[in-house]
Amino acid sequence: MRVTLTVNGRRHQADDVWEGESLLYVLRERLGLPGSKNACEQGECGSCTVRLDDVPVCSCLVAAGQAQDRDVVTVEGLADPGTGLAPVQQAFLDAGAVQCGFCTPGLLVATDDLLRHCPQPTDADIREALSGNLCRCTGYEKILDAVRLAAARSGETAGER
Repeated sequence: MRVTLTVNGRRHQADDVWEGESLLYVLRERLGLPGSKNACEQGECGSCTVRLDDVPVCSCLVAAGQAQDRDVVTVEGLADPGTGLAPVQQAFLDAGAVQCGFCTPGLLVATDDLLRHCPQPTDADIREALSGNLCRCTGYEKILDAVRLAAARSGETAGER
């Protein structure tokens, strides 16, 4: 089957997609967007998190056909081309929240989604928003620091307007 979808603002088409093929596979292997990671293939780790029509989902659990004519945002789509890193990406680097990097794409998409809906989250908000993302390298504290930093910076930017 053919699947047509918009990914990071650009229309894409994947041909010869088989029935059980995941959105994650289409993104990584057919469209050349390797940011979303393939870890557990069971929706448990969050490494493959993308936004599908503005809702965070584990792309390993979404059949590619379900993305037909829908909008997908991956970690690659968080920053505008040519402007460098997205604020959440920079905050993760600055806070030292990136170690092996395998969980990072999913955490970045989840954090970006949280800050879009809750610009000044509490620690409880952050923990809830990131609860579907597992990290085996950090103790999570630097990740929480990164989210707090991104929120503080976005608050500063909003105050400058």
